[in-house]
Amino acid sequence: MSTGPAPVPSSSPDIRGAHLVGSVNLPDAATVFRTVSDLLGDRLRRIPDGEVGERFYWIQFQTARFDTMSGLSRIAVEPYYLRGIFDGRPFRLDDGVDADDLVFPDLGYAEAALDSYAEFARLRARGVIAAGTRFQVSLPTPAAVIGAFIVPEDRAAIEPAYERALFAELARILDGIPLADLAVQWDTAVEFALLEGRMEPWFAESGTGQVLDGVVERAVRQAAAVPDGVEVGYHLCYGDVEEQHFVQPTDAGRLAEVITGVLAAAPRPISFFHLPVPIERDDAAYFAPLAAVELPQETELYLGLLHHEDGVDGARRRAAAAATAQPRFGVATECGFGRGPSERTTGLLELHAAVAQAW
Repeated sequence: MSTGPAPVPSSSPDIRGAHLVGSVNLPDAATVFRTVSDLLGDRLRRIPDGEVGERFYWIQFQTARFDTMSGLSRIAVEPYYLRGIFDGRPFRLDDGVDADDLVFPDLGYAEAALDSYAEFARLRARGVIAAGTRFQVSLPTPAAVIGAFIVPEDRAAIEPAYERALFAELARILDGIPLADLAVQWDTAVEFALLEGRMEPWFAESGTGQVLDGVVERAVRQAAAVPDGVEVGYHLCYGDVEEQHFVQPTDAGRLAEVITGVLAAAPRPISFFHLPVPIERDDAAYFAPLAAVELPQETELYLGLLHHEDGVDGARRRAAAAATAQPRFGVATECGFGRGPSERTTGLLELHAAVAQAW
């Protein structure tokens, strides 16, 4: 396997470029494109639309789609709400309904992507967005939506049906956006709850190895659904509900296992991986498992080591520790920042610019 450039000294990490995970707390896609290009234009290979509007809280808006469907119903308990907006009651299959007969409505991902790309193309044609920059579409893995919103006993049955519906959304995106302009990011979060034993797996018997096989198998299917000519990458995540991980990773071991598994089995090149770095982890031990990961030259690594609480100094500490395992990488926040206070947005973008070197 071809590896990247020769290592640089661990005290001097080679930080090339930045990555925006997805959500950005700005009012609309045009403002995201303009603001991001102004502050980070020479440090980004791809720009998302900020997941504005109904997508601001990642996948929560999918429950509004499920509410319209025949064959799925909320469980019969008193409603409880996230942020006073999103009904947290999970869904179940109605009695006598076969999951294969479910008809999913428009999920909203294709419509949003096509609308935002039209604005992206206009701004790039005017020189606001740099030539060669790709439009990034972030999609959840099917397991994320099913694990979050379906009762455990129905997850195995419903996941294939939802996967077909989500892949149909992807097909519409591919039909409507030139392949050379597009990057697809698969948001992979619930899978780490499964790997860490915080959620009961529905696609394998208990045991980390078997769950890992199921996670990698799904990720490879997601890569295969994206044609050559389109970049594909993965945002690996330990959760971000109200800016909290569902569990703090002991180290980057499970992240490294998933990366290695995907690279070994994917039928096409992988353009990038992004992974979280908790704010307190500026020790080499956290990053040590990444030393065994052999990244192909075409695969970029982005580390979510930017935190608004400690800014440039904290990022540099974590970057120096990371360089003991992988000396060349780009930087990012741990997750999207569209759910944080709007007054943080400009500062976070400026933090990306301050830490990342231009490509």
